[in-house]
Amino acid sequence: MSRRSRMALLPHGVLMLAALCFLGPFVWIALAGFKTQIALLTSQIVFHPTLRNFHDVLFSGTSDYLHQCLDSLIIASGSAVLDLAVATLAAFSLNRMRWPAWCTIAAIGWTAVFHMVPPITLASAWYAMFRPLGLDNSYVGMILAHATMNLPLTLWLMLAFIADIPTEILEAARIDGAQPAQVLWRIVVPLVRPGLGAAAVLAFIFSWNEFPVALTLTQRATATVPVGVASFAQDAEIQYPQMAATALLSILPATVLLLAARRLIVKGLTVGAVK
Repeated sequence: MSRRSRMALLPHGVLMLAALCFLGPFVWIALAGFKTQIALLTSQIVFHPTLRNFHDVLFSGTSDYLHQCLDSLIIASGSAVLDLAVATLAAFSLNRMRWPAWCTIAAIGWTAVFHMVPPITLASAWYAMFRPLGLDNSYVGMILAHATMNLPLTLWLMLAFIADIPTEILEAARIDGAQPAQVLWRIVVPLVRPGLGAAAVLAFIFSWNEFPVALTLTQRATATVPVGVASFAQDAEIQYPQMAATALLSILPATVLLLAARRLIVKGLTVGAVK
């Protein structure tokens, strides 16, 4: 093989190594979900697969997995909808209203700084605020917390999509007598629909996977799926196979959502890439 051929194969080798590093832990967890506790702890490579772990997670009287899925669905959907509403209004205002330049820069800069703050540092403050209001261990409290955490990302996405709308379209609507609310609802929202879809999917997935804040603000009645995965680690025993089975089941909703909306996401994330 010539030197040129070896150099051409190098990028493919690097990509295969990266794929192996990414898929290796996932494959290990997937296999662990089909093992018994003894087979997993003894690191058996050849084993007899079992579905008992999935049966325990889905149908056992001590498992709350299905209820936790419903909790996660409510919280992730509610926070995604709230993020879209606030981010779209804020992005339209910052992009198309006559704000001073320093005000726009300060708003975007503050969201960047807030996004760098670890969410776990805010969990105790939220708990102290929510408890007197009766919002601890509630869907409303979790929706507000997750919406706050994911709002910077959603706002940045919507700023990019709204900035990509030609100014002439909005000016023509204003000349025709449209009010700002009408311009936003009838012109801007239809044009940024791919961006709304991409932002909604990302906000939903980030909320679905969030763990430390959910662990602090929820109890059994409102526990989310990540909290349910961690609940298999008890003082006396860590149920690794059941934990792996729960983790494997927990990725299915997000995977289905990504597959169903993949074209919308790609279209939304590449808006403005080609002029």
